[in-house]
Amino acid sequence: MDEKFNLFMETVDENFRGFVDQINAYLTKNGCKCDIKSQKSGYVVSYLLNSSKRTLATFVSRKTGMKLRIYPEHIGEYEDFLDILPEKVKKEIKKASVCKRLINPGDCNPKCVMGYTFSLDGERYQKCRYMAFQLTLSEENNPYIKQFLEKELSRK
Repeated sequence: MDEKFNLFMETVDENFRGFVDQINAYLTKNGCKCDIKSQKSGYVVSYLLNSSKRTLATFVSRKTGMKLRIYPEHIGEYEDFLDILPEKVKKEIKKASVCKRLINPGDCNPKCVMGYTFSLDGERYQKCRYMAFQLTLSEENNPYIKQFLEKELSRK
């Protein structure tokens, strides 16, 4: 596992290795199991909550950079946090795909896990769980990404 994580870290932009390492340490210290898979686009590193076997977050490599996809099952309990996110992050969230299952359950694969309904800047959104909170690592975004994870973990 450590070897796989080291190989993954080699693919992470040097500027963000410290942050990725910090997130890995934080999540594993707080009861998450790290699962690493190799795919065509690079490594996919997921963190599963041991208590429920659900995925909390996943690092994914994209042409636009490294992203952390967060699965906030408890977003309704702290959705006001979304209003303080940087404008770039809010824009990414707003342009994410809508959740077809939330809008019309027959329009999506019945095995697909439903997305999220939340408010952002006073507007209601229904977004796909795989696209809604896929945040790009950056100097500006990283502190908010950490806070997001802390808020979700405090409610597990």
